[in-house]
Amino acid sequence: MADLSAAIADYWDAAAASFDEEPDHGLRADRTRAAWESLIRECLPDAPVDVLDVGCGTGSLSLLLAEAGHRVTGVDLSAEMIEKARAKFAAADLESRFLVGDASVPPTGDETFDVVLCRHLVWTLPDPVAALGEWVARLPPGGRLVLIEGRWREATQDSTPYVSGADVLPWQGGVSATDLAAYVRPLVADLRVLPLNEDPRLWGGPVVDERYAVVAEIAG
Repeated sequence: MADLSAAIADYWDAAAASFDEEPDHGLRADRTRAAWESLIRECLPDAPVDVLDVGCGTGSLSLLLAEAGHRVTGVDLSAEMIEKARAKFAAADLESRFLVGDASVPPTGDETFDVVLCRHLVWTLPDPVAALGEWVARLPPGGRLVLIEGRWREATQDSTPYVSGADVLPWQGGVSATDLAAYVRPLVADLRVLPLNEDPRLWGGPVVDERYAVVAEIAG
């Protein structure tokens, strides 16, 4: 798996330069950015909290979180993605804390967070179920796990192949809301699923694949 992890890191390093060209990655359009701001407000507590953004990519959601007053730690396997994220925060004159590391086992030691946020990540992980346990372990009683995921048409039908060996990834094509909720439910006290595929503002246009958020609460 070490070779696969290195290949995945190389893939996303190479993708970093153009990553934000996708509407839901760069959030450059006002309409798309506003839709994600609204979703964050719906999924996160109102008061400023400590958020661990796992698989933060170029930091677009991290930036929205920080602008809303939350204290954000971002983790990504790609050093190039992390550099892009740091640059966004510098341009916005906001403090940043971004770490290069495996998002499935975040390099944050014994630190806990009020919220763990994950967007469009689990399909890239060699052991996503173990990652769910790692993320929940970083939440205190009353903490919240927010997973924005889906079944990705791009991951299964795009003409550009993913990394060699990706066929062993258990959720390579994404994961349904029903299946992900079934894995999360034993780890948490409460869980709700928000359908997201019917809101084209989030994606820069209509989508036909399943997209959703799982919002789970840890027992208080």
